[in-house]
Amino acid sequence: MTDVIAELKGDFKLFLQALWDQLDLPEPTRAQYAIADYLQHGPKRLQIQAFRGVGKSWITAGFVLWTLFKDNEKKIMIISASKDRADNMSIFLQKLIVETKWLNHLHPTNEDARWSRISFDVACPPHQAPSVKSLGITSQLTGSRADFILLDDVEIPGNSMTELMREKLLQLCTETESILTPSDDSRICFLGTYQNSFSIYTRLAERNYKPFVWPARYPRKTESYGGLLAPQLYEDIEKGAQPGECTDPDRFDDEDLLQREASMGKSNFMLQFMLDTSLSDASKFPLKFADLIVTSVNPTTAPEAIIWCSDPSNVIKDLPTVGLPGDYFYSPMQTKGEWSEYNQTIASLDPSGRGSDETAVSYLSEKNGIIYLHEIRAYRDGYSDSTLLDILRGCQKFGVTKMVIETNFGDGIVSELVKKHCIQTKNYIDIEEVRANVRKEDRIIDALEPVMNQHRLVVDRKVIEWDFASNPKLPPEERIGYMLFGQMSKMTRAKFAIRHDDRLDCLAQGVKYFTDCLAVSALEQIKLRKQLEWDDMIQGFLDDPQASANHLVMGMNYKQRQESRGQEIDNNNTWA
Repeated sequence: MTDVIAELKGDFKLFLQALWDQLDLPEPTRAQYAIADYLQHGPKRLQIQAFRGVGKSWITAGFVLWTLFKDNEKKIMIISASKDRADNMSIFLQKLIVETKWLNHLHPTNEDARWSRISFDVACPPHQAPSVKSLGITSQLTGSRADFILLDDVEIPGNSMTELMREKLLQLCTETESILTPSDDSRICFLGTYQNSFSIYTRLAERNYKPFVWPARYPRKTESYGGLLAPQLYEDIEKGAQPGECTDPDRFDDEDLLQREASMGKSNFMLQFMLDTSLSDASKFPLKFADLIVTSVNPTTAPEAIIWCSDPSNVIKDLPTVGLPGDYFYSPMQTKGEWSEYNQTIASLDPSGRGSDETAVSYLSEKNGIIYLHEIRAYRDGYSDSTLLDILRGCQKFGVTKMVIETNFGDGIVSELVKKHCIQTKNYIDIEEVRANVRKEDRIIDALEPVMNQHRLVVDRKVIEWDFASNPKLPPEERIGYMLFGQMSKMTRAKFAIRHDDRLDCLAQGVKYFTDCLAVSALEQIKLRKQLEWDDMIQGFLDDPQASANHLVMGMNYKQRQESRGQEIDNNNTWA
């Protein structure tokens, strides 16, 4: 018997197999054994993400009992999104101790021992902290201590819909570091499923909480998992496992998965069973970097047309991207027509007060229905004189003729201050006030999405470089919230989708101003220019036939000489 106990204490997989047998469950599946092995031998801070129904919580409950089975003085804390869920695991552990004969010795004999659904003791020396304690993520964690902290599905749609909610949840999760006992074998484990690419689990992975990912099928693109698939699955793929095959057929076979996919829909299936958020995020986040045209933008002139293309050769690899996985910036395929001055250049100003928000201004030009973003500037000192004067210097730099100012903040006072500085600096710009009466998230998406989908927004690559380098003194997780392209990639129609939106809002405001111009087609404008040139030539021929005929002959002779020269070159380049 002693040898058996030693074996159970030495290998969690054996303990799990014995526990499953006690519960009249079939032998653990391959995926369950892999999870058990990772729990025993994984790093000090880990995450386990596996398809729905694999039994993550049951396996980890067994791991909690195994931890106490090895050392009855260990202290365990179970945290979940709701306290009821955490309490249910605590009750489950108590029932296993009571109903499993070879675990009965863990039941406390001391009458003063704790034995409730929120905390209980096992047979161990007296201690201030209970052996097992269950809490909700919003409960008070300070003052507690634990050797093993289990966070089971702390992220749910109800507490992670917006960036603000996710930041609050992440802060609560990281508080567990302060209650973990400082010993070599103390550990923190997260169990969960991704909600989207901006899930706190993704950010925890960046903070060294190493994930173990086990989808229900072998994925077609392993790259979308960022190298985090379970090692066993990579080995299977190297041995010839085909995409779409079941990774754990003893748990869910192919027919079962097909039925679930048909009833759940592809998007939910990809989230819950494949742990792949790319399809869900593609529909949830409408503003894509790939829809932009990124190139160097001339301050005063532009071609008549600029052509977008998503060919892989056009991907710009040297620019930082802070959006969804696989969403890149693209350079134009070609420019068409002659270069000439813009039709109009404006500055779009979104003012704010001092504090965490920014006063942001964007400088935009329009030509032939295409909008060009020259520059964005952002300030943290509200609408001070130095800020407004710097904005006006930008207006002089790009030849701005009109400034569009949102009046929701300050009720028009910023417009009056700008007018005062315009007079003092003799920089006469037309001021147009606009007032927003539509919810911000809807207003921004409605203004930008159609323009970006038609590839009519051209961004100077220097804007992206400046945006990424801005606010260098802030922590990385805060910096991205202030970036224009961080705001763009995370914008959804949900209320309070992102905490900061100043740069994106001023861009959307400027784009909306040019909406009427977007009915113009660049290619139609080229045709119109050529038609006008032809009409001028015909009119010149009617006015002075001899002079026009001479010009026409000279043009034809030049064209014939060029064609003849090209033919000679072709003949000379033939190879024997």
